[in-house]
Amino acid sequence: MTHNYVSLFSGIGGLDLGLDRAGWNCVGQVEIDEYCRTVLTREWPEVPKHDDVRTAPAWWLGAERPTVHMVAGGFPCQPSSTMGKRRAQNDARWGWPWFRDVVRAIRPRYVLVENVIGLLSAGFADVLGDLSALGYDAEWSVLSACAVGAPHSRERVFLLAYPEGSHGPESLPLSTAVPDGRAFAGTEGGGPWGGAWVSEPALDRVAHGAPRSVGLEELTALGNAVVPQVAELIGRMILDLERSNQ
Repeated sequence: MTHNYVSLFSGIGGLDLGLDRAGWNCVGQVEIDEYCRTVLTREWPEVPKHDDVRTAPAWWLGAERPTVHMVAGGFPCQPSSTMGKRRAQNDARWGWPWFRDVVRAIRPRYVLVENVIGLLSAGFADVLGDLSALGYDAEWSVLSACAVGAPHSRERVFLLAYPEGSHGPESLPLSTAVPDGRAFAGTEGGGPWGGAWVSEPALDRVAHGAPRSVGLEELTALGNAVVPQVAELIGRMILDLERSNQ
């Protein structure tokens, strides 16, 4: 069975790359930034793309589409970030309602949300309340890049929602996704992801394959990107559960 997902706020496809590596199939991407869309077009040339999440429900429903098993994405973090004013719902960049509207239109089995940990204390109640109103239960955890072998922290909240009553509390244990902080054994061989974590001092983080000198567009895109290995871990957990229930 093919497990399809639609990616929202896709950026340069960090979340998408991880889910693809886990065995998922991307059938739609939504990204407003023109530079990021050029990257998505190069890496996912066959995937339909849209440029505005606010009109994504009409775009998706306006044509014959494949079944979608998951909607995934990380809406803008600035309204909840501890580095900003943390106005959450009162910030014009608060993108959760746009994300919610896509979920309402598509009605996927799973919803995967990524954001900064500041979301937990600035806006999270709205996310949970809206998902509950749509008939979803949810669980969440803070996962870090270093937990999957990266030499930097990059803590992020990952929330996974599914239809009410379809899973018990131990079914998708995100809080224990990486036991004892050990790195997840990836698929590229030679240690976690084949030792693919390449130091990038100019970025104060790592970026496998990134050039030493990058422009503002590239730097912004890299800074906003989801670490693919974390997304791969979650994607594999979901598919493992699906197979065990067959």
